[in-house]
Amino acid sequence: MLSPRIALACALALGAIPSALAQDTQRLRTDKVEVIVETLARNLENPWGLAFLPDSRMLVTERPGRLRTIDADGTISEPIRGLPKIAARGQGGLLDVALDPIFAQNRLVYLSFAEDRGEGRSGTTVARGRLNQDGTALKETQVIFRQEPAHTGNNHWGSRLVFDRDGNLFVTLGDRFDLRDQAQNPANHIGKIVHIKPEGGAAPGNPFLNRGDTRPEIWSLGHRNLQSAALHPITGELWTVEHGARGGDELNIPQKGKNYGWPVISYGVDYSGAKIGEGTKKEGLEQPVFYWDPSIAPSGMAFYTGDQFPAWRGSILVGALSGKLVSRLETDGNRVTGEERMLQQLGERIRDVRQGPDGLVYLLTDSRNGRILRMKPAT
Repeated sequence: MLSPRIALACALALGAIPSALAQDTQRLRTDKVEVIVETLARNLENPWGLAFLPDSRMLVTERPGRLRTIDADGTISEPIRGLPKIAARGQGGLLDVALDPIFAQNRLVYLSFAEDRGEGRSGTTVARGRLNQDGTALKETQVIFRQEPAHTGNNHWGSRLVFDRDGNLFVTLGDRFDLRDQAQNPANHIGKIVHIKPEGGAAPGNPFLNRGDTRPEIWSLGHRNLQSAALHPITGELWTVEHGARGGDELNIPQKGKNYGWPVISYGVDYSGAKIGEGTKKEGLEQPVFYWDPSIAPSGMAFYTGDQFPAWRGSILVGALSGKLVSRLETDGNRVTGEERMLQQLGERIRDVRQGPDGLVYLLTDSRNGRILRMKPAT
């Protein structure tokens, strides 16, 4: 099969562009720059997470349970072997992917996924395996973390994977939808961010170590369903974005041991229109840095630090599912000073956003015929 780029070049050489290929490249205007959005790869089933390998190839997860490599020209590999058993149902399946900070030496790949736990219950799990030299299989795959308790529901799994600067791993965990009150219970992992060592176990310096009534892996609590997370490129702090219900999507900078309020406080309402909790503020519960109302259903985020879009440097790029857009947030320190909503013309659910090693922006579209989009300056 020809890659999209080669096929388009052939069509141009023949003086004709097939209609399907013509739609693969669009020129769009944003507030500060005109961009070209091109399809790098297609026919991915609900792609969820993306990570760049040192040779600029990509690892991409598909929610039904496949992990693939994508070459720079868009060529898609056969599924990588050696993955753990994955429960693909509802919003669950194979979710995020991250490389070990010293991947070049140890070739370790980390995956988050929905895992069957028996008796109809399942939970978010993290495993790691060693990618073989030809990139066709994971070896020595083992589980390093399981969200407890397992649950029968199929929604709100989280889950993004982000390494801190010390080589420990943040994992964002959802409230499993109908266990939302448990997000306030420090005795479990529901609606929490956990901070673990790369081999598993609570990371040193966690806020609740050696307390019998609290899970030692917990970093922060009171979260709903976090599907966006990234380290600030200057401070090294973790920033996250989580789904609200009807309104109240939140951007936070989760500090260790702090409580972010769900479901006691929220800037949204329930899907029925009913009030959630006690209002928007309560003493002892943290306020978001920024929130969206109505909801855009955020998923995937990246701090832009590259040279290809100098006018965006320092911005946060957040994908949106129901909003079908990319939200560009301008920041000043820990404050959001402005928002631009981009790429609404595409009409695509944006599942993940990543800055590539080339300084371009890469997007995953969430559909049964999902695409990898590459955004570059029109000039």
